[in-house]
Amino acid sequence: MVTVRFAPSPTGYLHLGSARTALFNWLYARHAKGRFLLRIEDTDKVRSDKKYLDEILEDLAWLGLDWDAPPIFQSERFGLYRKKAEELLAKGAAYRDGDALIFKIVPGRAIDVEDMIHGRISFQTDNIKDQVLIKSDGSPAYNFSCVVDDAAQEISHILRGDDHISNTPKQILFYEALGLALPRFGHMPLIMGADGAKLSKRHGGVSVQEYKSEGFLPDALANYLFLLGWTPPTETEVQHLEEAAKLFEISAMNDVQAKFDLQKLKWINGEYIMKKSAAELLPPIKDQLASEGWGAGMSDDDLSRLIDMYKIRIKTFREFTELTESFFKDDFAVEEEAKKKYLDRPESRDLLRELAGRLETLDDFKQEKIEAVCRSLAQARGLKAADLIHPSRLAVTGKTRGAGLFELMELLGREKVIRRLRLAGP
Repeated sequence: MVTVRFAPSPTGYLHLGSARTALFNWLYARHAKGRFLLRIEDTDKVRSDKKYLDEILEDLAWLGLDWDAPPIFQSERFGLYRKKAEELLAKGAAYRDGDALIFKIVPGRAIDVEDMIHGRISFQTDNIKDQVLIKSDGSPAYNFSCVVDDAAQEISHILRGDDHISNTPKQILFYEALGLALPRFGHMPLIMGADGAKLSKRHGGVSVQEYKSEGFLPDALANYLFLLGWTPPTETEVQHLEEAAKLFEISAMNDVQAKFDLQKLKWINGEYIMKKSAAELLPPIKDQLASEGWGAGMSDDDLSRLIDMYKIRIKTFREFTELTESFFKDDFAVEEEAKKKYLDRPESRDLLRELAGRLETLDDFKQEKIEAVCRSLAQARGLKAADLIHPSRLAVTGKTRGAGLFELMELLGREKVIRRLRLAGP
């Protein structure tokens, strides 16, 4: 049975590159009807922190991943690592160096690996120094504990980043020395920034948590991450995880570095937002508003109407709060250049006050009647409708773009609209 694993270290938040590794392992397991397991590599007792572990597990679940057994923790397995190291010591394959146990590398040997992504990779043991099995403090070395645990978890395929290629020959030597069957190895090129440099904060956020807080949907982020290294054999790039699992093949993965493109991620996120109903978007948008300290006072019905008006215009939930600020606070920001153009002229202020007076007389503050009043005033003044619509939108929302003005005015309500029209200007 195909069995794969993801092995995070709880020393920080879940990095996008690590999340992508988890996604590809999950996709392969689900495609092959195999098992996806977790191992928590928490041997660094100083840097490991439960808050990071909790966040990592939460982020994996948020992305849509599930695992087929409870995670195992390396911090609970020190006795097993020492036992296996002492077996090698007894065979003469290792030696003591103080309190440490060291594996002897035999020089003059070639190690060939048929990598599932890169093809054949060759290594020479002449370039590998003796390897630590157990450190002097009693903790296991990374490469050794990985082999012991991968064997114990019956891992059949190891799919990980290119930064682990140099670990592979060392681990193969441990497998052989312990008399264990070798898994298959596949190494994915790393995610790079658009400029070809290592992905860092200057290219955007680097942790899943940052994208959650920016208002990205989990299925959109997962979709984008698995496109960084694999192209579905269909023409559409927007693929849900379950659809992608049916199509995924390791042999179709790219062997070149993937470049992170924040604009493409936003485009995919916008596609997912557009296809969701207001009812589906209501809970995450309420969470986003709460994180901004907004949202109190608007009913779910009105917020759902607002979501329907803006979901085709936004790429993230953060953009929603930016565009709809005027619905939640009166001290909303006004676009400075547009203010000079539309609101700083006395004739514009007079026009808006006249519009306020006409709207005040409406018996029913509905968008059709609001529109009729606006167009009637523009015609009476010999203006194009746009000459009234642009300053009106700016006065009531602070923005030059957004949903339909008359629909916005109806949802804002008579009192706010009239007050803002009369207060517009310097």
